Amino acid sequence: MAERICGRRDIRLTSLRRTVLGLVLDTDRPATAYDLLDRLREQHKGAAPPTIYRALDFLLAQGLIHKVERLSAYVGCIQHGHAHGPHDGPEAVHHAAQFLICRQCGAVLELEDPAIGAAIGEAAGQVGFRPLASTIEIEGLCSACTTQATD
Repeated sequence: MAERICGRRDIRLTSLRRTVLGLVLDTDRPATAYDLLDRLREQHKGAAPPTIYRALDFLLAQGLIHKVERLSAYVGCIQHGHAHGPHDGPEAVHHAAQFLICRQCGAVLELEDPAIGAAIGEAAGQVGFRPLASTIEIEGLCSACTTQATD
């Protein structure tokens, strides 16, 4: 999917960028840049912080991953193949994300609720503001941790 997205945008998904994307997607929890760098060094011995940050910046710009600011960590984007606006095709970069962050186990879930983005757009429009991007991070307990807390 990432190859196709980059190809349609006429940009290169280099092997390093592909490797970093794989590292992000292979992680079941949000990964920090330094966690990813340590794993990248297993394959690319000379990788340095600028190497990982350039790859992450590219992947972010293409909408292939997200940065969860609260955790300063990266997660894969679940929105691939979904349209993100009235004129967007399936390869569009979406600029609205909502994340549920579990305070206990650190799990992060990305929501796919266009009503949230629409509500933000409507509220912003009422005061003459045009949002270009939004990220909402909500902290709480995931279903597994909630179940454990009640047992």
